[in-house]
Amino acid sequence: MMRSERGPLVLEVNSSASLKTPELVTKRDVATKIIEYVERNAKRRNKKDKVGA
Repeated sequence: MMRSERGPLVLEVNSSASLKTPELVTKRDVATKIIEYVERNAKRRNKKDKVGA
């Protein structure tokens, strides 16, 4: 994920992604924060970004 003016953006999706290291380093529950963000924003109207994706 990467920060942007529109909020966090997903750059890559891996079927075996691991949040273990970021959680150990930051001592934060990263997975829960991602799920909460997705849930809060899932119902927002679809908007295309600058590249049309």
